[in-house]
Amino acid sequence: MTDFQFSRLPFYYGWVIVAAGTFGIIACLGFGRFALGMLLPSMGATLELSYSQMGFISTGNFVGYLVSVFFGGMIVARIGQRQFIFLSLLLVGVTMALLSRSAAFPALLALYVLTGMGSGGANVSVMSLASTWFAKSNRGKAAGFMTMGNGYAIIFAGFFIPFVNRAIGTEGWRTSWLALGGIVILISFLCLLLLRNKPADLGLAIPGESKKKVATSAAQATGRKIDIYKSRAIYHLGAIYFLFGFTYVIYATFIVTTLVKERGLSEALAGNFWSAIGVLSLFSGPVFGSISDKLGRKAGMVIVFSIQFLAYLLVATRLPGIVLYLSIFCFGIVAWSIPTIMAAAMGDYAGPDNAAKALGFITLSFGLGQISGPAIAGVLAQNAGSFSSSFYLAAALVALAILLSAMLKKPQH
Repeated sequence: MTDFQFSRLPFYYGWVIVAAGTFGIIACLGFGRFALGMLLPSMGATLELSYSQMGFISTGNFVGYLVSVFFGGMIVARIGQRQFIFLSLLLVGVTMALLSRSAAFPALLALYVLTGMGSGGANVSVMSLASTWFAKSNRGKAAGFMTMGNGYAIIFAGFFIPFVNRAIGTEGWRTSWLALGGIVILISFLCLLLLRNKPADLGLAIPGESKKKVATSAAQATGRKIDIYKSRAIYHLGAIYFLFGFTYVIYATFIVTTLVKERGLSEALAGNFWSAIGVLSLFSGPVFGSISDKLGRKAGMVIVFSIQFLAYLLVATRLPGIVLYLSIFCFGIVAWSIPTIMAAAMGDYAGPDNAAKALGFITLSFGLGQISGPAIAGVLAQNAGSFSSSFYLAAALVALAILLSAMLKKPQH
């Protein structure tokens, strides 16, 4: 296609970017990260993993995630986001396939660190495209649609993994890793085909902005370059993102194990609950991203964290029945809202040209939270004999996140 033909499409190509980005999120986080929660019970039983080892496997994934975020910017500067996303997803798919052959904790840990490296690189680059391809009024919505990929993947994993385990037996988790890894490899090539780094690559302008206006805005942005490393707002958002990373990953990693080991649910029924979270989460990004577009990023985050506080507190109490269902409901409806709002906020606070760099920077804090959360939660559960204390810790830290979100100031431009 020529540049002219792209401009004659009946829709803005940015929505193709969103669709491809949704598949990218399915691959890098939905399968590369969140399928672990469904696979841990059978992996733990087959390989005789302790709670602590389960926690450290999850933590290893985020060590890799953090390494990728730290060094990813330098690689992106050389090869561009499109190529970086492709290579990152390819790494995720290959290492997931290799996980199917692992026989001991050290091999699982080493491979899942590499999976985390690919996940981190792909996720940050995909999500930053929302600020590159969309104006401020639609950034939250665009980023939100991308995060729906997490929900689709969770729904699929919640049904697929128990089905494989029933058909194959205790070693079914190996087939699941292999199958999911193969799907991720296919998605990596799809993203290579469809993604582009910025509208100008196709001779396009962001809707509502002429090419002349875009060029003028870019020149003005260059003239008043924002130093994200000296911005108090960026560090403030980074602190909030740390707390989100620390807390949500405790729930995402251990809720299925809690349902099976502590509540006595079958793996299939726990899988149904996990799929329910996936269904509920489908619109968490678009809905709360759009709310943050209208009410502001601060109000959006306060609302989301308040609902998450209820989710963690309710499961920590270990009360039966409706309370457990309410916890799952609360977690699901806001599951991917904070990453959505943060991706949009980076365009607001740092500008579109700096959005990817700023998102990568605060994702370092997010990654540190994700590293700390599962390890500490696993150790607490090992000592206490249950995950209740871990969920109480998550609730307390989310209360702090509510306070910090309420103190966030508006962007200066």
